[in-house]
Parts: sequence; structure tokens; C-alpha cells
Amino acid sequence: MGWPLAVSAGLMDKSPRALFRALWALAAGHLLATLLVLLPFAFLLVLAEWQRSIQLGASLLVIGFGVYRLIERRHPRALARIPPTQLALWSFAVAIAHGAALMLVPIYLGLCRAFQLDTGHEAAGALMKASLGMAVLVSLVHVAAMIGAGGCLAWLVYRYLGLRFVSRSWFNLDLIWATSLILVGVVALAFNLASWH
Repeated sequence: MGWPLAVSAGLMDKSPRALFRALWALAAGHLLATLLVLLPFAFLLVLAEWQRSIQLGASLLVIGFGVYRLIERRHPRALARIPPTQLALWSFAVAIAHGAALMLVPIYLGLCRAFQLDTGHEAAGALMKASLGMAVLVSLVHVAAMIGAGGCLAWLVYRYLGLRFVSRSWFNLDLIWATSLILVGVVALAFNLASWH
């Protein structure tokens, strides 16, 4: 959701160059956040005896964070306008807080069991577990997709719709996001508990 900040940077400087500089900063922060989350989990694969505890803890953590987001829906006002010089730091912090790489972690932790997956998911799981380089590649592809989609939205809003459209049409997805976190955590927890017996 960083693309509105890219629009803001472009509109404030009245320059598409400012928009693209902002997109680069957002991409850098997001990439750093995904690598920070993914790389430790890649190293955790060697600690197989702790796998069950990590899976249960991760499930409970996701559920807990989802419940927290349902209760506390306000965003700090300080995040309303981020200076362009701090966009990479903002992108990093938000990607960590919003769980940007957490969607990739279940494959590393084995939350998606092979008997429950089709051939494509099995192949993706095997590739991701293959090497540390694959974790970096997954992070790069994730960030390229995120910045590509967000960059298109930012450019279209900046170029054709402007600030008036953004201020009138903004909607908050926190309720949907928090509910999906709880749902994913409950499903992961249920699978782990079912496979334990």
C-alpha cells in the first residue's frame, strides 16, 4: 500500500521523477523487510527438531496479531506524510509490521504439507527449500511484483486522477486484513494440531 506515498511525492514535487524515486525507495525498504524475514527462516530449516514448536508459535502469533489489528484499527497520524528521504525506512517498517514475507514463510516451515498440495505447489516448496539463493530470488520476485503493481497504480493516480481523487475515495482494508490473518493462523494451527495426533 505504499503507492499513495509515491503519488504524494510526485504531486508535492510536481514531477514524475519524484514518483519514480519514491517507488525505488519503497522497493528498497520492502526488499530489505522480506529478506530480513525470509533469510532467518531459511536458516531454520537445519533446526528440524524445533519445527513443530515454531509452527505452533507462528500460527498463534499470526492469530494474535490479527486480533490486535481488529481491536486497534487506528494508524498513527505521524505516518500520514512520510518525507521522501525516509521512504525506504517506512517501506521496511511497514513490510515487517504488515507481514509482507510472512505469506512466504509457511512453505519454509512446512505448514503446507506435500500430501495436501498439487504438483505445482510441491515443486515451488522444493525450490524454496533448495538454497539460500532461492530465498533471495523469491524476495526479489515478490518485490518486483509488488512495486510493479503499486507503481502502475501510483502512476495512474498521479497522472490522471490526482490528490482530490485519493482524498475522496480512500478506503481502509484493515478489517479484511486482520480477519484474513486470523483465518490463516487458525487454519495453520488446525493443520498442525491435526497432523500431531
